[in-house]
Amino acid sequence: MNFKKIVTWSLTGLVGLLFIASALGKFTALEKSEMALQMGIMGISYGTITYLAAVEILAAVLFLIPRTGILGFCLLTAYMGGAIAVHLTNHQGIAWPCVILAFVWIVGLIRFPEIGQRLLSKV
Repeated sequence: MNFKKIVTWSLTGLVGLLFIASALGKFTALEKSEMALQMGIMGISYGTITYLAAVEILAAVLFLIPRTGILGFCLLTAYMGGAIAVHLTNHQGIAWPCVILAFVWIVGLIRFPEIGQRLLSKV
């Protein structure tokens, strides 16, 4: 296994771990927890948190599996776009969601160079 593959899979694992840890935090959040209260302020009900966690885990797992990686990449991008939109509509800072989205894109472009070729080609 060469150095590039090791780095690529390490970064891929880091993205997966980031989203799975976030989802597990949502699954285990109590109704009166700080996360649930913050999401409630943004208009997200306590029951919706479980659905968000399920989507997050699904997208992360699909991203980790080589055969479905591009689909997972697209879902993670959409998920973070939604997070940015929710933050914007609630006058919250968007720096962290943007940083996470940029990290997902950097790892996605390293792992799937065909995405970058497609986006930057002159067709």
